Amino acid sequence: MSTWRTSPSSEGILWVSWLLRLPQLCSTCVAFSLVADMGTLRGAIGNWSMSFWCVCFAMTFIITIVECCRHPSSFPLFWYNISVTYTCYAALICLSASIIYSITYVQFVHYGPYRDRAITAAAFSCIASVLYVIEVAGIWDCYELKEIFFYVHTTRSLLKVLETFVAGVIFAFLSNTSLYLHQPALEWCVAVYSICFILAAVVLLLGLAEWEYMLPVPFPIFQLVLSLLSVLFYISALVLWPLYQFSEELGGQPQRPSDGDCRDELTYDMCAWDQRLAVAVLTAANLLVYVADLGYWARQVSVGTEDQPRDS
Repeated sequence: MSTWRTSPSSEGILWVSWLLRLPQLCSTCVAFSLVADMGTLRGAIGNWSMSFWCVCFAMTFIITIVECCRHPSSFPLFWYNISVTYTCYAALICLSASIIYSITYVQFVHYGPYRDRAITAAAFSCIASVLYVIEVAGIWDCYELKEIFFYVHTTRSLLKVLETFVAGVIFAFLSNTSLYLHQPALEWCVAVYSICFILAAVVLLLGLAEWEYMLPVPFPIFQLVLSLLSVLFYISALVLWPLYQFSEELGGQPQRPSDGDCRDELTYDMCAWDQRLAVAVLTAANLLVYVADLGYWARQVSVGTEDQPRDS
């Protein structure tokens, strides 16, 4: 019979703190410090990236302090599920910030000290992303919790993390309200992103808090219905968003302009046409994730099984 550990060892927490968390803090700190030092030249994308690096730094710092100041046995088990879930998001945030910052900003900066700072910031963001991935992948060995069921290491939870994260990136692009205001079809798309995000977030929280089976209906059926609704909603958004953004007959703009913020040079704001295209691409990507989620739950309902804790 396997023996279940109720808490990680103190050595495991120290190993995570010194070999992973400290480099994570240093990498995110260097990234946002370099961009902050660029002043107004960092532009809107620089501000956007810097804010995400600051969030990752602050959350990692808080988690590290809490875990180092309290004895491991005083933590409820769901704390480690929350911690590793945050680490998944941090890895995705740093990776996406590196890619978007490099594509939309770094390549347009003239050669010189500012370009060197921007490249270095993107590099440290990539390093932080790798460190977060290492923490997620090796969390059992780090905490010596090899027989504890980590919800976030299941297929269903990883799909929810992806769904909510992609929706979050979509919301970042939609911060430019001129993309959809006063156009009912596009406002419906924004409503779709919001509704599906809330549904996915609620399901993720139910799993983290282990409240899944407190529902009046079987959780697999509940999840299957939500996934089906989300897929249908996203299909409507995938049709309407490109149609009203890029169809000239419906007031869209099929070609990328070459003036204003869309010039092939460094500008403060991101090109609005690029934002429209990014939302369309991310809508398609998230639809694929929701389809995978729907397929997963259809299979679970048909065979009557779900992810179980790992056996040692």
